[in-house]
Amino acid sequence: MTIPLKYPSIPIAQLVVRLCAHFEIQYVVICAGSRNAPLTNGFLANPFYKCYSIIDERAAAFFALGMAQQLKKPVAIVCTSGSALLNFYPAIAEAFYSDIPIVALSADRMPHRIDIGDGQTIRQNGVFEPHIEAAANLKPDVIHATPIILQNPMQNIIPKNASKNKIEEIQTVIESHNLEEIIRVLTTATKMKGPVHLNIPMEEPLYEMTKKGLSIEVPSQKRQLEDESKKLEEIKKIWHKGPRKWIIMGVMAPDSISEEGLKLIFEDPSVVVLTETTSNNSHPKAINSIDTLIAPLELIKFELADKVKPDLIITFGGMIVSKKVKQFLRSYSPENHWHIDNKKAYNTFYCLKEHIKMQPDEFILELYKNALPQPSDFQAEVNKIYSQFKLRGRSYLDKIPFSDLKVFDFIAQTIEGTYQIQIANSSAIRYSQLMDWSPKIQFFCNRGTSGIDGSTATALGAAQITTMPTILITGDLSFFYDVNGLWNHYIPPTFRILLINNQGGGIFRILSGEKDSPNFDHYFETIHQREAKYIAKAFGFKYTKASSLWSLKRKFKGFLQNSSRPKILEIQTPRKINDLILLDYFKAMEKVYS
Repeated sequence: MTIPLKYPSIPIAQLVVRLCAHFEIQYVVICAGSRNAPLTNGFLANPFYKCYSIIDERAAAFFALGMAQQLKKPVAIVCTSGSALLNFYPAIAEAFYSDIPIVALSADRMPHRIDIGDGQTIRQNGVFEPHIEAAANLKPDVIHATPIILQNPMQNIIPKNASKNKIEEIQTVIESHNLEEIIRVLTTATKMKGPVHLNIPMEEPLYEMTKKGLSIEVPSQKRQLEDESKKLEEIKKIWHKGPRKWIIMGVMAPDSISEEGLKLIFEDPSVVVLTETTSNNSHPKAINSIDTLIAPLELIKFELADKVKPDLIITFGGMIVSKKVKQFLRSYSPENHWHIDNKKAYNTFYCLKEHIKMQPDEFILELYKNALPQPSDFQAEVNKIYSQFKLRGRSYLDKIPFSDLKVFDFIAQTIEGTYQIQIANSSAIRYSQLMDWSPKIQFFCNRGTSGIDGSTATALGAAQITTMPTILITGDLSFFYDVNGLWNHYIPPTFRILLINNQGGGIFRILSGEKDSPNFDHYFETIHQREAKYIAKAFGFKYTKASSLWSLKRKFKGFLQNSSRPKILEIQTPRKINDLILLDYFKAMEKVYS
């Protein structure tokens, strides 16, 4: 026997819940609250939805971000009214700059209850501007809780002495308006691959359900395609005439570029391909560690840079981590910079000339269609310089003491299986960029805003979707900042956390500034003596600690092995030598040409 569906009795809530199903938004992260009860009950009553309960709104939003990152489809987050909504903002901003679709659904008090001294009320309309793709402040229903609305002298949504027919007429207009707005916003989330917000005012009672569904008609969506063919023909002529070209790959999902596409660009001897760890593209002919090439050039400062610099660059993907390549290209400005992306292009190097709205793989195949690469020694010459730097760097890495750099070198050489690695920001992502990793590994990092907040929650959200075991590589400040990211019931036993604890914000020691002063220690590096042992116990993790290369080697294999519980391996590194070892790494490579 089929059990009939139940819907929220509040029409506005029912519209939202049912239209989310129409747009195939299946995953819903729900934060505790009462004002959002109609939405919560509506999602829970429909077996189509997969619902998650996470109390901390900031962690919940990043958890949803991780799921949407993997699904490449919108994920909904639901909260009550008041400041709860503001805690979504860090993840909303990250989603905006990373092009990840999140649908924020905020319950709200009635408009006449705002700014009169009632609890849990703020001005929720437009709170995420300007970091949102679309938003709508929906109109409240008038056929739900009509007597309560009419009793309020502050309300102006129902005329005094309105007849029943008049109220029904108003409701029809309201439902039509809300239907159009919800469709507009959810369409934008799907099409633009970014965050959207629906603000949903509702009056009590909030918990009633009904078997009566509203009559909903969703108009068909017409797809519009932009023609880039004329622009592409001009681009092809310029590209194939150029003897010195770079392709830089920023944040990209795995398999964004086909093997055929990669073969075409690497077989062009006039092209140097620079890939970041987050591009999920590596190749023997690629510059897989951009800073290993650029950092020594910064120190040398002579004609070698002229041998490396391009006349033309193409960029694929999202944000670029390497600050050094940005500085290099801003100093040695190429004649042209073209960015390939369906949505947007950033003028990162101050020389953007074209934004070509295509997928990277589609663009590459068209770019080399019926075209033969021109003779050039540019790729070979740049790769020779890069190889010499790497060889010298390898010799240095083999001799350094236990440190952050040594830990990342060990990890990159040791992890060989099929894993998804989620990397926290600050030092962790920058160290990872210096290493050669197994091509079986997939990499993800919140590089939209590059914040340390939310890395743990994002990794756990991603772990709900991927079939790969997930390893979060994080620093101590990022880990302790996002402890609430562990406060849920959805941590799979395959989840691993590599916590590199150097007792503070070690990256600040690398930057210019007065080190080892009381103000620096307390306000910049923020020295601490915390460890993760009791946090691991509180959240059901197996815990172990390594404070030397010998102990790391001894414990790492067991850390990766299957178990019935997730694991944390805390690696404690010396606080004061990490910056010197990293800077000397670049100096060691520079000596090749000094």
